[in-house]
Amino acid sequence: MTSGGRSLAWRLWTGLVVVYTLFPVAWIVSLSFKTGAQLTDGRFLPTRPGLANYRTVLSSELFTHALRNSVGVAVITTALAVALAACGAYALVRLEFPFKRAVLGAALAIAMFPQVALIGPLFNLWRGLGLYDTWAGLVLPYLSFSLPLALWTLTASFRELPWELEQAARMDGATRWQAFHKVMLPLAAPGIFTAAILTFFFAWNDFLFGISLTSSEAARTAPAALAFFSGQSQFQQPYGAIAAAAVVVTVPVVLLVLLFQRRIVAGLTAGAVKG
Repeated sequence: MTSGGRSLAWRLWTGLVVVYTLFPVAWIVSLSFKTGAQLTDGRFLPTRPGLANYRTVLSSELFTHALRNSVGVAVITTALAVALAACGAYALVRLEFPFKRAVLGAALAIAMFPQVALIGPLFNLWRGLGLYDTWAGLVLPYLSFSLPLALWTLTASFRELPWELEQAARMDGATRWQAFHKVMLPLAAPGIFTAAILTFFFAWNDFLFGISLTSSEAARTAPAALAFFSGQSQFQQPYGAIAAAAVVVTVPVVLLVLLFQRRIVAGLTAGAVKG
């Protein structure tokens, strides 16, 4: 096959993958603009699009309160994970101590641990400690799984930094902490931003912990709140409202990726090329 033929084949294959990936999203967006009998007519595009589902969702106390919970829990988790991971990654790269490699291996093992295996023990433990149905009861398990991911991302980013600048700052009288947060952290901004975005996505999109470790609107997050949407009667299925709520929850994630995709890619590829 010629180079032109291979290029065309790759473009066709890429186009198929994009269509396959985006079709469910497009279907949910289309469904969110349908009302009444249009929800079950089987057509892709709504015949009479309307914003009734969005008005229903945004006026629902169940959803708006859950949305505030999602923002608060995700922001707190992101701030704690990035702060702890930045200090841990710096120590893993710059300091010498026993079992340094084992720390990264243990972090990877924790990140790969199945979350569903922790639901039962956490449910009982949190009820005993008074953390059930609280923000703290969600932040702690989110932090347990997002911190290893942030640690791996920032470790790769710190390894690529020119450590001569830190040495120069130390020679000018700066302490190790001053050299860290005034010199090295700004240089590691792409990796820090990537770790923050990935952590935020994990906390924002989680359904399992949100549905299992909450029982009221006090701490229930938006993805978990979607399971409690109901129609106006027992015979009505709230497909349109659920689709509209899913679009509202997805929009912030899409906007963040579109606005900061270059920084995300730069942080993810840090450490991939040597020399």
